[in-house]
Amino acid sequence: MGFVAESNQGAIGNGGKSGLRSLVRRKRVDSVHSKSLETGHHQLAKELSIAHLIAIGVGSTIGAGVYILVGTVAREHSGPALAFSFLIAGIAAALSAFCYAELASRCPSAGSAYHYSYICVGEGLAWIIGWALILEYTIGGSAVARGISPNLALLFGGPDSLPFFLARYSIPSLGIVVDPCAAFLVFIVTGLLCVGIKESTFVQSVVTTANICAMIFIILAGGYLGFKSGWIGYRLPVGYFPFGVDGMLAGASTVFFSYIGFDSVASTAEEVKNPQRDLPLGIGAALSICCMLYMLVSAVIVGLVPYYAMDPDTPISSAFASHGVQWAVYIITIGAVTALCSTLMGSLLPQPRILMAMSRDGLLPSFFSEVNKRTQVPVKSTILTGVIAAALAFAMDVEQLAGMVSVGTLLAFTMVAVSVLILRYVPPDEVPLPSSLQAAIDSVSLRYSNNIRTEEIDVEISKSQTGEKNISKKGEASAEYPLIAKISAQAKCKESKRRNIAGWAIILTCIGALILTYSASNLGIPRSFRLTLCGVGGLLLLLGLGVLSCIDQDEARHNFGHSGGFICPFVPLLPILSILINVYLLLNLGADTWMRVSVWLVIGVFVYVIYGRSHSSLQHAVYVPAAHVDEIYKSSAESLNS
Repeated sequence: MGFVAESNQGAIGNGGKSGLRSLVRRKRVDSVHSKSLETGHHQLAKELSIAHLIAIGVGSTIGAGVYILVGTVAREHSGPALAFSFLIAGIAAALSAFCYAELASRCPSAGSAYHYSYICVGEGLAWIIGWALILEYTIGGSAVARGISPNLALLFGGPDSLPFFLARYSIPSLGIVVDPCAAFLVFIVTGLLCVGIKESTFVQSVVTTANICAMIFIILAGGYLGFKSGWIGYRLPVGYFPFGVDGMLAGASTVFFSYIGFDSVASTAEEVKNPQRDLPLGIGAALSICCMLYMLVSAVIVGLVPYYAMDPDTPISSAFASHGVQWAVYIITIGAVTALCSTLMGSLLPQPRILMAMSRDGLLPSFFSEVNKRTQVPVKSTILTGVIAAALAFAMDVEQLAGMVSVGTLLAFTMVAVSVLILRYVPPDEVPLPSSLQAAIDSVSLRYSNNIRTEEIDVEISKSQTGEKNISKKGEASAEYPLIAKISAQAKCKESKRRNIAGWAIILTCIGALILTYSASNLGIPRSFRLTLCGVGGLLLLLGLGVLSCIDQDEARHNFGHSGGFICPFVPLLPILSILINVYLLLNLGADTWMRVSVWLVIGVFVYVIYGRSHSSLQHAVYVPAAHVDEIYKSSAESLNS
């Protein structure tokens, strides 16, 4: 019976080992037991339904990018096959969505990918994911806010038509262009988020509905113009694939980032009324709606204008203008503004919940985990997030930092896929309990130790007196009992071996994906060496996939977390494909982006070493076999009642 205490004892003499051990310690899934012990903060309000989740998912995903992206991708990559690029990207995003759906329904708590990584992988990587998500939502919200004011100005008549107190102006002495409108909008959204999750989600639903109506107008009006004009964009001598299949796939990797945002749904898991049912449906419905709208809009626009003649900056407006429908520009601009406002809300909504989850785990100060009694929202974290995002939106040109947004999302997607593999093949067999339960833990531990010792005595008596019926401390022991004990030991040994093989297979799969994608995307490597690396990476990837496909999944997966939710299909193939796609996109973000992100991650490492590691709620936790958790809580309750 292995009960292991995680403490500071020996930290001075064995600091390196203690520090490394803290990186791999894992927390347990939130349960009725753990929630009953939480007295330092109030729970979030369970107010969200499927409709709310769809509004959050669609609103966070469909930004103004679709109003610009279709022109650039059609001109440079896909041509008339743009709709297929959106379809392929949607399928790739669905791989991550399937993984999110299973984990969100099994572990419905605030924190999203950070929470799942902490449960399945360990504290070190969970901290990196959480720290990267903080950067993603902060920079993302600020960049979106900076993009609203130019579009809003068009509704007032031109680029310089906003009132003077909202208009952009430059400060030559500082070399910056300030945007009061962006900061003002961030403060408005922050105030809405502080009022309550149900109220803010209702507002987002209204704004998202306006955006969807604008896209439906584009589809219907554009479809009418296309039939009227004979779809001139498709009647080209170069055919439907002017850049070939490779161009279509390159376009798919570009528009993949249009689907980033549905993970915001998972961050609200703790506030969903029926998470096992509603979270998977909300994620799936949001992604399906976004994919359908993207494909229909792109199919209409590339049919109105030849792809080479599309305006890369305002493709939809210029397409309608080329057919004499100038007034449609106002509707399209309204759609862009509402899309940006909805995305802004979707960017600021998850941030306080990530901070709250990290604070609950002791990795950040308790300030971030405080929930307002009346609104049941982490108001302090929300206000702090809003102030920082407003300051960045006001004073910084964050467009050059926008690439950093994708790093956090793709890292999260990758870790979620890895977590699904761990959940299925090597779920945690030991879970941490608070040291306050030490008496109950010792009691259960002593009980099992006595049982094991009694069984050993039974075995020894049976061995020494073969052929006779023997009376032991436990009662009657037959001569066949040693055989039963031997079979039990063999079963445990076999299970341990299966877990080791599965663990190494998952590691080899991740290494293979990294080597394969790096060598495939880095054209600077000599061709022969590059092909060798591709072969090694592909071999490791196929080896890991083959091993995981052949061995059995862990039976404990059925009892992991909350039951009755969504089950990810085609495991291990689907999560491995998700890992491969996300790692490939990560490596192709560019050196400048990775340099900026690396600075942020290094800062995060220092914060963790200085504060998080020593304040973690698992610092003095006692790890016990998962099968005995309920018995320990029962023993603790009985001792309190007696």
